[in-house]
Amino acid sequence: MRVVIQKDYETMCRWAAEYIAAKINENRGDKPFVLGLPTGSSPLGVYKNLIEMNRSGRVSFKNVITFNMDEYVGLPREHDQSYWYFMWSNFFDHIDIPKENVHILNGMAEDPEAECAAYEAAIASFGGIDLFLGGIGVDGHIAFNEPYTSLTSRTGVRTLTSDTRIVNSRFFGGDPEKVPAKALSVGVGTVTDAREVMILISGHNKARALAETVEGGVSQRWTCSALQLHNAAIIACDEEACGELKVDTYKYFLDIEKNERI
Repeated sequence: MRVVIQKDYETMCRWAAEYIAAKINENRGDKPFVLGLPTGSSPLGVYKNLIEMNRSGRVSFKNVITFNMDEYVGLPREHDQSYWYFMWSNFFDHIDIPKENVHILNGMAEDPEAECAAYEAAIASFGGIDLFLGGIGVDGHIAFNEPYTSLTSRTGVRTLTSDTRIVNSRFFGGDPEKVPAKALSVGVGTVTDAREVMILISGHNKARALAETVEGGVSQRWTCSALQLHNAAIIACDEEACGELKVDTYKYFLDIEKNERI
């Protein structure tokens, strides 16, 4: 596991965007680059940097296939809090990706389980995901895989905890009851099947989650801990998120990364 510590959120996002663009640009073959993507506040800075890099000609998304992590059940695409709306407003509408290359779970599907199975099949049809970008919640959950979700789980229907609905209520007028109670989400196993996984962790409120991800035992209690078993997991974090890391852990990762550019 790599832990890349940057001084602040902006620097962390710039580093992550540079890394993603480099991986896309390294893909010279006929096979498209398959990129997993999250929503939420964590990746916004990364998306901003990637948009600027695309506009300046430093990276193109014409040969990129994307799969998003999750979507609320019961929200149509046009709803301003759907993740479909979020992705097009904050990223896809501003880059050169073909519309047919974008894959987002359908929260209005008549058969949610069939929708999830088809999503897994679609990922497999492209040979799997090359790099999965993600964030984590304060309780360490990846996508909508709440604590005690199986670490081998696949894409499926998830019931959201009260804590998650309370946290997300800031986007729904502060009312947790307006936050959908269920979502469609890729599984922990879906994420860790990717050839590379990069998780963004920033802010004091994520400090314990970062410590559990890096220093804790592998446990369903902290689904983020599954990254310890991945051969190419990267944690991109800022100084504020490092508050609960052991001093020696913090110094170790600073030391081994000091000569790395990306």
